[in-house]
Amino acid sequence: MHGFQNLLRGRIFWLVIALTVAIVNLLVATPEFLGLTLTGLCLIAALASPPAMLVVLLVLAPLRALIATESGIDLPFDIGQILFVLYIGVWLAHRIALRQPVVTLHRNIVLSASLCLCAVFALGSWTSASQSAWLREWLKWILMAIFVWQITISEHSCWPWMVFALLVAATANALVGLYIFFGGSGADHLAILGRFFRAFGTFGQPNPFAGFMGLMLPLALMGAYVQLASILSEYRKKQRLRWNTLQLLICFGLSAALISAALLTSWSRGAWLGTAVSVAVMLFALPKRLTTGFAAALGLALLIAGLWLGGLLPRSLVNRLTASSDDFLTMEDVRGVDVSPINYAVVERIAHWQAALNMAQSNPILGVGLGNYEIVYDQYRLINWKEPLGHAHNFYLNTLAETGIVGLLAYLAFWLVIFLVTWRARTHPDLFARATAIGLLGSWTYLAVHSIFDNLFVNNLFLHIGVLLGILAILYCQLNHRLVLD
Repeated sequence: MHGFQNLLRGRIFWLVIALTVAIVNLLVATPEFLGLTLTGLCLIAALASPPAMLVVLLVLAPLRALIATESGIDLPFDIGQILFVLYIGVWLAHRIALRQPVVTLHRNIVLSASLCLCAVFALGSWTSASQSAWLREWLKWILMAIFVWQITISEHSCWPWMVFALLVAATANALVGLYIFFGGSGADHLAILGRFFRAFGTFGQPNPFAGFMGLMLPLALMGAYVQLASILSEYRKKQRLRWNTLQLLICFGLSAALISAALLTSWSRGAWLGTAVSVAVMLFALPKRLTTGFAAALGLALLIAGLWLGGLLPRSLVNRLTASSDDFLTMEDVRGVDVSPINYAVVERIAHWQAALNMAQSNPILGVGLGNYEIVYDQYRLINWKEPLGHAHNFYLNTLAETGIVGLLAYLAFWLVIFLVTWRARTHPDLFARATAIGLLGSWTYLAVHSIFDNLFVNNLFLHIGVLLGILAILYCQLNHRLVLD
C-alpha cells in the first residue's frame, strides 16, 4: 500500500495535466487544437516514461468516433492505432536506452489464453467475405495480447499507476458525458425527461459509452473502499491520519461518483443491469468467508427488490426499466410485429439477433468471418430492416454468426479462464492488489452481462480491456512468486 502511494506521489502531476488537457480536447476537438496538443503530449510523454505515454493513449483513444463524425480530421489510421504505435515505440526506445531485453517471456496464463483465442479466430479468415474486415477485427485481439505481454514483462512495478490511468481516462469521458446530459449535445433524438439528453461522451452512442463507464466503475469503487478501510483502521488504532491516504480516497471517490453519474445519465438499461450484477459479484467476493459474501450479495438484492416493490425508486428509472421488458420476454419472431415508437428499439434489436442466427445456421462451424456481420448482413436480414448497424447488438450472437460454434466456444472458454484466474488473484496478500482483483472480477461480470445487449469492443475500448488483462496477469504472476512483490 505504501508502495502505491509512493508511486503516485511523483506522478500525480501527470494525471492532473492529462485529465485537464483531455477534457479540453474532448470538448473542443478542432483539428488544429487536437493536432497541436496531441503532438505536445506525445513529445512530453515520450521524454517522461512509457506509463506517461500510456495515459495519453488511454485518455485520447476514445476520440475515434468523435474525430470520424464531428471534427473533419482525415487521419490515415484511427487515433487509437496511431497512439498504440507511438506507445510501443516509446516503450522500445526506453528499453533499448536502459539496455533491458526487449523480447522476454514469462509463463503467463492470461497471455496463453489470449493467443489461443487469436488462433481460433484466425481460422475464420478462410470463410470471410471480406479479408480486410476480418483483419481489422482480428487485430483488436492481437493488440490486446500484445498489451498483456508488454505490460507483464516491463510494468510489473507500476501496475497501480495503470489502474489510476484507466480511471483518469474514464473520468475524462464521464465529464464530457455529463456535459452532454445537461444540454451540451444538440442530439434531439436522445432527449429524455423533457429537458436533458442521454450522455454518450466521445462514443457517439449512449450504450457503448455506458459500457466504458460500467467497465471502469468497479475499479473506482474498490479503490475508494481500500482507502476508506485504511482510514478507519488508522482511526481504530488511534494512529495519525496520512494525507496521502486521504488524497487517494478523494481521487477514487470522486472518480467513482462521476463515473456512476455518467452511467446513470446514459439511460442504458443494459448498463444498469450489468452494474447491479457486477456490484453483487464484488460483494460476494469481497469477504474472505464466502458465506458472508453471499449474505452481502443477497442483502443487496433484497434491498433493491424492497425499494422497487415499495415504490421508493425514482419513477423515471422504473418506467425506463419496465418499458420494454415485456417485449423482450414475449417476442420470438419479429417479422410479423407491428412496429411503433414504443417498441421500435426492442424490435430492431431482436431483428438483428435473428439476422445473426440466420448467419449461424448457414455457417455453423466457422461462421461468416470475424468482422463480417455488416458485410454479409443484406443476405440474411429481415425484410424491413435494411441497416446493419455494425453488429448484432448481442456479442454472443455476433460471435456465433462471425466465428461459428468453434469461435463462440473458444470465446466462452477464454473468459472462463479469465474468471478463474481473477478469482485466484483475489487471494493476493497486498490489500490494494486484492481489491483490484475483485474490481476486475466486477469488470468481467459487467462485460459478460452488457454483452447480451451490445458490443463493447468498439471505439478503441478494446485497448482499455487489454490493459485490464495485463494488470490481471501481473497480479496472478505476483501471487505465484514469478514477479517480485512491491
